[in-house]
Amino acid sequence: MTQDAGPSAGAGGAVDLVDGRRVVVAGLGVTGRAVVSALQGRAASVTTVDARAVDADVRGADASDPQVVARLLTGADLVVVSPGWPPTAPLLSAARAAGVPVWSEVELAWRLRAGAPWLAVTGTNGKTTTVQMLASILTAAGLRTAAVGNVGTPVLQAAQDPGLDVLAVELSSFQLHHTSSMAVEAGAVLNVAADHLDWHGSLDAYAAAKGRVYAGAQVACVYNVADPRTEQLVRDADVAEGARAVGFTLGAPGPGQLGVVEDVLVDRAFHAPADARDRLRTAAELGTLADLAHLGPDGAPPHVVADALAAAALARAHGVEARAVRDGLRAFRPDAHRAAVVRTLDGVAYVDDSKATNAHAAAAALAACAPGTAVWIAGGMAKGASFDDLVSSRADRLRAAVVLGTDPAPWTDALARHAPEVPLVVVDPGDTGTVMHRAVSAARELAVRGDTVLLAPAGASMDQFSSYAERGDAFTAAVRDLA
Repeated sequence: MTQDAGPSAGAGGAVDLVDGRRVVVAGLGVTGRAVVSALQGRAASVTTVDARAVDADVRGADASDPQVVARLLTGADLVVVSPGWPPTAPLLSAARAAGVPVWSEVELAWRLRAGAPWLAVTGTNGKTTTVQMLASILTAAGLRTAAVGNVGTPVLQAAQDPGLDVLAVELSSFQLHHTSSMAVEAGAVLNVAADHLDWHGSLDAYAAAKGRVYAGAQVACVYNVADPRTEQLVRDADVAEGARAVGFTLGAPGPGQLGVVEDVLVDRAFHAPADARDRLRTAAELGTLADLAHLGPDGAPPHVVADALAAAALARAHGVEARAVRDGLRAFRPDAHRAAVVRTLDGVAYVDDSKATNAHAAAAALAACAPGTAVWIAGGMAKGASFDDLVSSRADRLRAAVVLGTDPAPWTDALARHAPEVPLVVVDPGDTGTVMHRAVSAARELAVRGDTVLLAPAGASMDQFSSYAERGDAFTAAVRDLA
């Protein structure tokens, strides 16, 4: 971890570049529309590009036409891009070649911010849970805050709100890729596992995008002791003078870490002033595992405890008292589709973890099941991922597997190689409207008392559903329809 003054991040540079300038906005989803609104409020000349939005200035095939792209960039001062646009998109490639800056909405938000410090979270899995836990802790401390970014509300809207004391910001690798001047008060990378490699091109590029959350950090860089890649990202980061590396662990914490001692969440990083004589021999109690007991059918699973420790570290970096950590964790309630117990029927629990859209998340969900008790509903869009490591590491948890999706082969092949003895049902994808009902019915036939039917697909949903939320809703409806 290198020490540096950190990048300049004043708003003045953005005002000079945005006010009255020509800006191309790529993407007209929720993020893009927030960008357009902010830019028009600063009298910028805005041209919008979206392949599908009917109100975009440039849409359809024209968004990729080289001549149209060239005209768009003629005289343009800036391109602001939504997260869904890959860096290889013709517009972005042409902008880089022409020397036109390409910013994410996060970069624009940072430059136009009203002044509230940012506490930022990224990682392959657990981002939303962690950032919402963080917001709950900050609220318990009496601070005006909001969970924003990849969690839903655009960062740009909240960053310009002078009524907020601090922002809890969830950032994806897509958002961070085009973000360069952000310097958060404290940032965390929860974990790094293979995901979105079709977008980034390689695991190293994906990890590097995640690591941008540490750049210029003012107080702390929070990393996962169990994931050496996150610690290396801290070591590689250029941060503000005095910024600290703070680890979180499910074991007993060392100096400068947060962790668990017996059933107590413990802080050995922010518990005492840096020059306190007894600093290395003392710790602060932040709460207990009982404060998280409502977050799982048998208490909080390990990955949720890790998320809580990361959220606590970020809050403590902001100066929040230990009592607020405890109160915030007690008050926290997760969103739907995150290890939610839908129903217990005939002694079998039905759990909706549709948000587990990659192998790393599915592995964590399966790890929470006792050996031999999981009837795993998996499948969807593999996004170029392999599931060999997932199946080989969690085969002991499986009683059976039900695979859905238009291309089940990545899952069925991995199961055949690493868990050939596990009963397998492949759901015919032909009738999308009934696919989840058929999957749940098959899972029920395979389950016995004491088992868990777990929807943790390890893939994206868009082959048969509009989102992971719709997929989870379909699972919930199918479970509730069981006689």
